[in-house]
Amino acid sequence: MLPNKRFTACSKRFWANIRIISQEVGYTQRGDKQIKVPSINEIINSLKNIGLKWDHIIDRDDKLTELGKDVIGYFQYRAKILNEFVEPRLMDVDKARRLFEELHGRYEPKCPLPLNKQKGEKKSPAFLTCLINMIIEANSKGYPCAFEPYELTTVTENGYPVRTLARRIDGAFPGPVNPIAVWEVKEYYYTTTFGSRVADGIYETLLDGMELEDLKEKENIDVKHYLMVDSHYTWWECGRSYLCRIVDMLHMGYIDEALFGYEVIERLPLIVNEWVESYHKRRIQK
Repeated sequence: MLPNKRFTACSKRFWANIRIISQEVGYTQRGDKQIKVPSINEIINSLKNIGLKWDHIIDRDDKLTELGKDVIGYFQYRAKILNEFVEPRLMDVDKARRLFEELHGRYEPKCPLPLNKQKGEKKSPAFLTCLINMIIEANSKGYPCAFEPYELTTVTENGYPVRTLARRIDGAFPGPVNPIAVWEVKEYYYTTTFGSRVADGIYETLLDGMELEDLKEKENIDVKHYLMVDSHYTWWECGRSYLCRIVDMLHMGYIDEALFGYEVIERLPLIVNEWVESYHKRRIQK
């Protein structure tokens, strides 16, 4: 899922409002498992209740300000995209397994197909990660790819280190040194609750995104950053508020694209083609 361009240029103050209002009014509708669109009164009351001003949202004539219109518009957009686009694409383990078996038979992959961290009967391939790896291998035209980087991502200039990310990422194309793209995978098919480990995964991606934002702003070096997640139960039944945070991160520019479940089948081949074109241009320039 690409960001909606209407909201990609919004200021940090805009996002300060989105975050604090979301916290106060809640992310979801009670009872119907839908993403919430707060009313104007709910927005005003949420700010009043924590001692904040609200005239930047509604003016003295009780009309929405330009910022207020953008805030309402974003809440409407976020709810619609999650309710209508994201939720149907999140898969359960059985659907993910069927897709894995289908692509495995079609591609006969040579790329790593890691196992999950479960034990006993739940021990199996990490289905989303394996789908991602197979799709990248099938569309990368033989170019190298670090499916399991065991080193920190480093960006250099003229042979000198410019930035080194704080964390090891899940994948890098073509590799963790001067990558064109990096990605994180969060699949939780067997998780029964939305625990701190799942939440921490979102904040780790946010950290990576903030470092890459600084790299782009200060050094004019753009490394594409992707987040790919799956498990209908974990993300939709238990963690809808964190799906909202992912959409927020996407529009704040901390990730270039978020792929939800089945969307890796629909969208990832096109993304890999873009990486290949960029890598080909890089080789020509050298």
